[in-house]
Amino acid sequence: MRVLHLGKYYAPQRGGIERHLEDLARWLVAHGVEVDALVHQPGRILRSRAERRDGVHVVRAGSLGTALYAPISPAYAWQMSRLMRERRPDLLHLHLPNPSAFWALVDPAARALPWIVHWHADVSPDMPDWRVRLAYRAYRPFEQAVLARASAIIATSQPYLDASDALSRWHSKARVIPLGIDGEPADERRDTPALPAGLHLLAVGRLSHYKGFDILLDALAHVPDARLVLVGTGEEDERLRERARALGLADRVAFRGDVDDDTLRALYRTADVFVLPSLDRSEAFGIVLLEAMRAGVAVVASDIPGSGVRHVVADGVSGVRVPRGDAVALAGALRTLATDPQRRASLGAGGRDRWRTRFTLEQSALQVLALYREQLGTHRPEAPRSA
Repeated sequence: MRVLHLGKYYAPQRGGIERHLEDLARWLVAHGVEVDALVHQPGRILRSRAERRDGVHVVRAGSLGTALYAPISPAYAWQMSRLMRERRPDLLHLHLPNPSAFWALVDPAARALPWIVHWHADVSPDMPDWRVRLAYRAYRPFEQAVLARASAIIATSQPYLDASDALSRWHSKARVIPLGIDGEPADERRDTPALPAGLHLLAVGRLSHYKGFDILLDALAHVPDARLVLVGTGEEDERLRERARALGLADRVAFRGDVDDDTLRALYRTADVFVLPSLDRSEAFGIVLLEAMRAGVAVVASDIPGSGVRHVVADGVSGVRVPRGDAVALAGALRTLATDPQRRASLGAGGRDRWRTRFTLEQSALQVLALYREQLGTHRPEAPRSA
């Protein structure tokens, strides 16, 4: 079986979609599938290049940069056409949102294949940037055309599928397959260094508006014995640093930027509580929640209607959910956990059990592979268009 994935970026670029694409592709290769991944060069790198990463043939199309969070790459269409000719995939796996994937609509070789559309997130109508909301009017017809053409659609949780306006017409061909992550390296459970007294918080994610890190800083100001490590980069970086200074938190917040995998695992080991304070359905699933749960860290997450966060975090069992955007409620939950280490340990153990029973990479990937086989068995090639 040969599968071509169409995505935005690939490792070492970071993000939930990128992480899942890499993990899934590597798993498929390990189970006998030939995998190509067409993605973009990060930033403004005009020259395309190809490489092998853990058996995955990764092609990075040259890019002019980004506009409204989307890569601009005239080379993407040409590279797709080349891969169709040279690699002759049996199936396309499109990871959305990604405007470049729309080129498949006009590629005759691509249209002859079954398509699996992996729906990672809607383009949220709550985006504060009016330009994104306006651009979505032009984006939506192409999005809907891809969904109409898809043989099957993967949604990452039932709550997200039910709440998605974009997917509302396509429930009959949607399958819910939660994301999953692999087991941890052997050294993940080694002893951790001694830390200063107090509650040690960890938050990980792109420093964007929808992540709600400003709400977390406001809450932290009311939890005097807590310290926060914030991992990630993004357009809100300087504003968040200024907010921390204004709140008198400069000595209690460590902005770590991007870190490598070994460092991130060490940070999970030293955390008492992992916090996901996101504000809207742009937080479609929260793969970082799985990382925290796998590490046995108690989780506090926003209760976002229509988001997969509700599916991942079982309130009171594997974590605590608090109203989104409510710094007072978040501070209250953190103060409660600060004084109750047994409760933290119980939530951490519950999270680890929930990851192991519901959200491993093996469980997720096996369902994806079964869907591939099903679609390859039932697909009928599209009839040529009349001249």
